[in-house]
Amino acid sequence: RRAEAIVCDVTDRPLVDAMVARVKSALGDPLILVNNAGIAGSAKLADTTDEMWDRMLRVNATAAFYCTRAVLPMMLQAKWGRVVNLASIAAKAGGLYIAAYTASKHALLGLTRAVAAEVAARGITVNAVCPGYVDTEMTDASAANISKRTGRSEQDARKILEGFSPQVRLMTAPEVAGLTTYLCSEVARGINGQSLVIDGGALQG
Repeated sequence: RRAEAIVCDVTDRPLVDAMVARVKSALGDPLILVNNAGIAGSAKLADTTDEMWDRMLRVNATAAFYCTRAVLPMMLQAKWGRVVNLASIAAKAGGLYIAAYTASKHALLGLTRAVAAEVAARGITVNAVCPGYVDTEMTDASAANISKRTGRSEQDARKILEGFSPQVRLMTAPEVAGLTTYLCSEVARGINGQSLVIDGGALQG
C-alpha cells in the first residue's frame, strides 16, 4: 500500500481543495476521511477574544466542513464512504472556561449528524469520536496551564485530568485510533450519525 504525506492548512479552502486533488491524482478517490485537526484553549468568557473564538471555530469545525465537502462528491459517486470526525466529550457537555472550545466541538457534532442524515441512503456513514482527556501533547499543555493557574506541580495537574475518568487515567491514542479504524470498516456500516464516547465511563448513555 502507498501513503503520501501532505502539509495543508485545513482552514484555507483553496488549499484543502488542492490537497484533495493531489490525493486523488496520487492515490485515487479518497473514500475515507478522518477529520483530526484540532486545537484547544481555555479562558473565562469575558477574556475570550474574538481571535480565539474565530480560530477555535475555524480549526475545529470549519476545517472539517471544508474537507468533508471536498471529498463527498467522490464518495457519492462510489456509493461508499466513511467520515469520522474527532470531536470531544466537550461536544456533549459544557465545561468551565472553555466556551469557544465547547462551541466548536458542538458545531462539529452538529455537522456530523446533519451530513450523516443527508448521505445515509448512499452507502456513506458519518460519525464522531468523542474522547475524554487523551495522553497527548495537547493534554500536556492543559496540565501546564493548570499548573500555571493554580501553582500546583504539572504532575499534580496531570492527576487532576486523570481524575475526570472513573478509570483514573488518561485515554491513549491507540484506543482512539482503534475506534476510529473500526468506524471506517465495512462491518460498521450500520453505525451512522453517532457520537461515540471514549472516556472510561465519565459520560454514560
